[in-house]
Amino acid sequence: MRRNDTRDELIRIGSDIIARQGYNNTGINTVLSSAGVPKGSFYYYFSSKEDFGLAVIDDVATAYEARLEDILGDTSRSPLARLRRYFAEGMADMEVCECSRGCLIGNLGQELSAQNDTFRQRLASIFQRWELRFAACLREACDAGELRADSDPQALAAFLLTGWEGAILRAKVTKSVTPMSAFIDVLFSRLLVDDRVA
Repeated sequence: MRRNDTRDELIRIGSDIIARQGYNNTGINTVLSSAGVPKGSFYYYFSSKEDFGLAVIDDVATAYEARLEDILGDTSRSPLARLRRYFAEGMADMEVCECSRGCLIGNLGQELSAQNDTFRQRLASIFQRWELRFAACLREACDAGELRADSDPQALAAFLLTGWEGAILRAKVTKSVTPMSAFIDVLFSRLLVDDRVA
């Protein structure tokens, strides 16, 4: 493989292993072995395990932000319909993996934020970007008359992201998407109220 292809493959495999067993429990040798890359080659691609971890985080975040753009930027649907699609797809993803993976950014936030300030800051900035995307969609919903005129899109976005991450965590713990379904039900029946049908 070419250098960039090998680096990308290490990140892809590392992401999968870290998602299943965490950053601290992921050994570099395991990643190299799974990728079929010689044992001594890691430092050709990454300066340290931390550098590798940050590359994994950035890769996951970039892919997820493209997904957010695809869903939340889909102007063929109303803003609230886009949000419903986002949650439905998230729940479907959890069902496919039998609630074993969850959100890698959330998982790493729980595992690493108290241990490493570089990781904490990187993860916090990713969550902030996601929150801004949700806020933009919710602002569109206000402008379209889908939400009450006194709604605060930024506050709703912060609650939405925090609550959804918590629901994903509980889904992992209970091995059931029931907490995610319950969150969605309350969100759309109590908070994201459509003025046109209220």
